[in-house]
Amino acid sequence: MNINVKDFQVPEGKTVNLKKWPTEVKKVYSSKKRYHELLKEQVEELSLLQRLHYAFNRYAVLLIFQAMDAAGKDGAIRHIMSGVNPQGCQVFSFKHPSAMELEHDFLWRTSQCLPERGRIGIFNRSYYEEVLIVRVHPEILRSQGLPDALLDEKTVWKERYRSIVDMEDHLHRNGTRILKFFLHLSEDEQRKRFIERIDDPEKNWKFSSADIEERKFWNQYMLAYEACLSATSTKNAPWFVVPADDKKNTRLIISQIILDTFKSLDMQYPETSEKHRQELESIRKQL
Repeated sequence: MNINVKDFQVPEGKTVNLKKWPTEVKKVYSSKKRYHELLKEQVEELSLLQRLHYAFNRYAVLLIFQAMDAAGKDGAIRHIMSGVNPQGCQVFSFKHPSAMELEHDFLWRTSQCLPERGRIGIFNRSYYEEVLIVRVHPEILRSQGLPDALLDEKTVWKERYRSIVDMEDHLHRNGTRILKFFLHLSEDEQRKRFIERIDDPEKNWKFSSADIEERKFWNQYMLAYEACLSATSTKNAPWFVVPADDKKNTRLIISQIILDTFKSLDMQYPETSEKHRQELESIRKQL
């Protein structure tokens, strides 16, 4: 399997045009059987690296997943992280802010859920919703209780991008490594998956009229994503635009990006001091 993760990374300062980014690329697996073999290898390797990461306890890793409905975020998280020790991993899904959360700045509620050192934090949707869905539906912004002077749509998004970049830089300087994934789904593939959810009784619970209403804003969402990716992909917290029309390919690509990041960290198991070694030898004699 040959995956060049740089092919999917948004360079810092690049203006993103999502029409030029593919929603499907050449398969990195040759068959369904080979896909399962490759994913198993990646899951096992990630499990070993996560164990080292937990023991080393110097870095935190934050994985952010954003996408249109039915792009496969949940499945990607479930498959890729299937071998990770739950003790070292935390998953949070962010929906509409509560009344209490709206009394704070837009980054407050997610800040409570950031991973500790030695742990992997996963945000299934995130603070980026505040420059995506809120931008597409400005009535949400107007209902957040902010001073009128802060509601100017000519400046509010740039200011929020700046707040996000500043916060992510701060986290990086304090040992958190951030990877951000936009699962790039085509409008036609979303339609197919919506129909599948309607036709399969076991998937009916995943679909509602709200999903079809949001689909009507597809073009507005693409513009919001383009602006967001362009403004907030940095060297310290890069965005990866991952083709999402083929779920198997998507999972293998994301998994490789995560593995490469862990391998880039200078991690090792804590060294045992001579005093501790002597203590262990004494315990051995008692066993």
